Amino acid sequence: MEKKIIELLREDARLDAAAIAEKIGADARKVAAAIKKMEKNGVIRGYTVIANEKRPENVKALIEVRVAPNREGGFDRVAKRIAKYPEVTEVELVSGGYDLLLTVEGESLQEVASFVSAKLATIDGVISTATSFLLKKYKESGRIMQSDEDYERLKICM
Repeated sequence: MEKKIIELLREDARLDAAAIAEKIGADARKVAAAIKKMEKNGVIRGYTVIANEKRPENVKALIEVRVAPNREGGFDRVAKRIAKYPEVTEVELVSGGYDLLLTVEGESLQEVASFVSAKLATIDGVISTATSFLLKKYKESGRIMQSDEDYERLKICM
């Protein structure tokens, strides 16, 4: 039942217990109790909104960060320090050529670039960074951002 509840909340976080109960054929009180239990246990950590990203004042970037190995928990120490910056919306430890993957938001390309050069690159333990600016989003949180009906193929005339 918990898995079904989570799937439905991922599709629409505004569903209440009664609506979920109706969709899965369960008692609304049991669904409400299950949601409360999952929130308390940290299975459900929060709810989110998928907003229209066509706001010109908002720039997002993915930043890969290489961190110097350190016996005193180098990755965790650097990640926790980076996470404190308000420009940083996500910090994840990843495998591959870099150690951390950040999502950073700013009002302009220059603001994000300034964050990287003035704040991020100066942190003790940060060896290098690589920044990629997000240009267009096709899918978010399992939801396709544009329907196929919006796409019209160019007509070829001969």
